[in-house]
Amino acid sequence: MRYLFEDYALDTDRRELCRRSEVVRLEPQAFDLLEYLIRNRGRVVSRGDLIAAVWAGRIVSDSAMTTRINAARCAIDDNGKAQRLIKTVPRKGIRFVGTVLEQQAGGSEIGWQPSTPRLALPDRPSIAVLAFTNMGGDPGQEYFSDGITEDIITELSRFSELFVIARNSSFQFKGRSPDIRQVGHELGVRYVLEGSIRRAGDRVRIGAQLIDAVTGAQRWGERYDRELKDVFAVQDEVSRTIVSILVVQVSKAEAERTLLKPPATWQAYDFLMRASDVWSARNAADLHEARRLLYEARRLLERSIFLDPNYARAYAMLSQTHLAAWIQPLDEDHLNPAALERAHRFARKSLQLGPDLPITHAQLGGVLTFEGQHEQAIAEFEKAVALNPNFTDWWFGMALLRAGEPARAITVIETHIRYDPFCSPWALGQLGLAHYMLNEYSEALPPLRALALRVPNMRQGHVFLAANLAQLGQLDGAHAEAAEILRIDPKYTIDGTQRQLALFKRTEDVEHFLDGLRKAGLPGK
Repeated sequence: MRYLFEDYALDTDRRELCRRSEVVRLEPQAFDLLEYLIRNRGRVVSRGDLIAAVWAGRIVSDSAMTTRINAARCAIDDNGKAQRLIKTVPRKGIRFVGTVLEQQAGGSEIGWQPSTPRLALPDRPSIAVLAFTNMGGDPGQEYFSDGITEDIITELSRFSELFVIARNSSFQFKGRSPDIRQVGHELGVRYVLEGSIRRAGDRVRIGAQLIDAVTGAQRWGERYDRELKDVFAVQDEVSRTIVSILVVQVSKAEAERTLLKPPATWQAYDFLMRASDVWSARNAADLHEARRLLYEARRLLERSIFLDPNYARAYAMLSQTHLAAWIQPLDEDHLNPAALERAHRFARKSLQLGPDLPITHAQLGGVLTFEGQHEQAIAEFEKAVALNPNFTDWWFGMALLRAGEPARAITVIETHIRYDPFCSPWALGQLGLAHYMLNEYSEALPPLRALALRVPNMRQGHVFLAANLAQLGQLDGAHAEAAEILRIDPKYTIDGTQRQLALFKRTEDVEHFLDGLRKAGLPGK
């Protein structure tokens, strides 16, 4: 039997707990305990019930049982304070309170079966590009295959006739061998492109296959053997071939577009791909590791720019590193005007060098947002979308939110999440905050809770959640989040948050959020 709840599946035959197809480590007794709770979810399970079922009637200490319950909760991102799925009933026992669907467990011989509702297919040809496999045998070359894959995604997204899943969500399947139908189900696409890359000296071999994610049938496949200097031509050829297959009505003239300008030297492009690989890892890191990744990405980008001083994409990402350092308490650049000025200068340089690239306009829009230039920021994001109708960025939603347009911000962020179902957790935070500003506290709670769970060692997620719980009247939960904030940052005060909130256009939005923090019991005015 398979029990399905939220994005988890507990398979009793295989004795596996999976989340989005990733196996969650769970020691045997904690697995037995979780299974028993789910099977008996219609009633409160007593301590005696658990001893009989999990420990076969043996004597068990309270601490041992508590340890197993906590392990089960931790495996499903629950805890004794939240009790989202495993609820304690005082003096009675515990009960599993999540919504559960039951499914007969099937072995590999019957193939993958969907456990969650499929995302509706868009009304135009849709595709996800999986991370190309590095066939060179050198793990140090992973960044190379990832970079080529990302550029193919970028090229495909330039066609307004296609719906292209963002890199972040496509790469969730990296290192796995999923059934392509599963990929189509989870990402809501009709087609999947997968491939491999082998780099040897100055040559590269790229293989690609286009697969129908509904039937599993291969629609097209090709192999390219080229010199490294020709890799941009290969990207273009792959993109055009796929478009001609998926969008038969696209004429050759309509398929013409401006390509990303390659850098003057291959080495500069190589350093950019290395930096992108490092930079994308920071969202999953704790504060100390995020600081290290920030410095490493910046070092690689500076090398790239040294080799090609006219590389717009490298300047845009370098601007991102300085803006992130200003926003987050990573080092002395936090809220330092000099850091924001550097981010602005590099964003302007990027736009000057690449006025036809959506990312350059979006990066400047992000910087302008935190300079309080709301109308100009929104205008830059709108230019990015005009250049590429497939371009989405949750930072656009953040800019709208700070400009006093939370309803429009929700629309923009939800659109981004559809293109990128496994998007950055901070997108969920901005979505929740937009609902908060509309006094939609119940709607704000799921994304804000998800943010705090996905980046547990970053204080800002707990700040958002504490304010929202306080406005819902759930003061015990709000106080627990406030304690977590002070554990992460003992020097935290509301005053520090107020400095960033000052960039909101409407003073009533600032006061609204501060009111939630005060109700949560956080220190400061």
